[in-house]
Amino acid sequence: MSGKLREFFPGGNTSYGFYSFYDFIIDKDATRIFVIKGGPGVGKSTFMKVIGQSMLEKGFDVEFHNCSSDNNSIDGVVIPALKIALIDGTAPHIVDPKNPGAVDEIIHLGDYWDEKGLRASKAEVLQSNARVGRLFKIAYSSLKEAKVIHDEWESYITESMDFAPVNKITRYVANEVFADVEPNYSRVAKARQLFGSAITPQGPVNKLDSILIDVENVYVLRGEPGTGKSTFIEKMLARAQEMGIDTEVYHCPLDPYKIDFLVIPKLKVAFINGTEPLKVDLSKFTTTEIDFDQFLDPDTLDIYEKELEDCKERFWEAYNRAIYYISEAKRVHDEMEEYYIPNMDFTAINAKRDETLQRILQYAKELNK
Repeated sequence: MSGKLREFFPGGNTSYGFYSFYDFIIDKDATRIFVIKGGPGVGKSTFMKVIGQSMLEKGFDVEFHNCSSDNNSIDGVVIPALKIALIDGTAPHIVDPKNPGAVDEIIHLGDYWDEKGLRASKAEVLQSNARVGRLFKIAYSSLKEAKVIHDEWESYITESMDFAPVNKITRYVANEVFADVEPNYSRVAKARQLFGSAITPQGPVNKLDSILIDVENVYVLRGEPGTGKSTFIEKMLARAQEMGIDTEVYHCPLDPYKIDFLVIPKLKVAFINGTEPLKVDLSKFTTTEIDFDQFLDPDTLDIYEKELEDCKERFWEAYNRAIYYISEAKRVHDEMEEYYIPNMDFTAINAKRDETLQRILQYAKELNK
């Protein structure tokens, strides 16, 4: 029987630049962490994917940690039951061993390239690398602009909100969700921080289907920016932590200091910000919708009608401009990979991959003794 696959984004393209939650891919008490190094096109993603797929087929639950800058690539694989991870350790998410030998080790796929062949393309590689860096700078500048506009948009909505009934609903839902839960004060609750969605070369993408695979009840929060959805989720997180319950916290890809959704695995409950640009299909779940817009004062909204329309237009313009430059960065990055691919010994890399898979299976045998 095949295992369950869950997918996330450990890093994201945000208004603060590339933002990393790589420290939350796996706990520090891991059995083994394989840090995969090497240039573009050397096969890091395929190396990890094949191992992950093999472990899935052997019945292990597996996590794929996706790349926000390449929809077809992954930045990591985790096998939770074995506490084993494979992680891409190259820029922009530079990862180095923290406990070399004892826990972490480096697998350098650069050992399998033809240096002479790559040196012949040195000028082109340097030029492409510089171009990719410039394109991401433009994209991040556009996302920063989008956030400034989004903050203005929120300010008009917040001024129009009556938060008293929001506080009442927040208290009611918290009491409903945690009603039969016995607090655990014997340990500090863990809050795993990741992205469940990303701003990618193909636009906004989310992995909610796999994230919610074991969830039974989903609270969907609807409403304009500034109506209090993120604060509502923060209060649910605080209640869970106070009661010693572990959580999964998924941050907003535009502003990573805000929460887009929260999963409480023990309770099989999730809270989702269900507004654009996060597009979600929740038809297969039992859902409870909460409409925050019902507490908006229409008279105040009328005052800011023109400003709101202007904000929305400017926001989407900046946001979509960022996506264009992220997609351009991927296009140039793909071109750069073409200089590496002909100079790689993929037969040797595949052999190293198979050897690594056998080592992981040996860890599984030892842990099951």
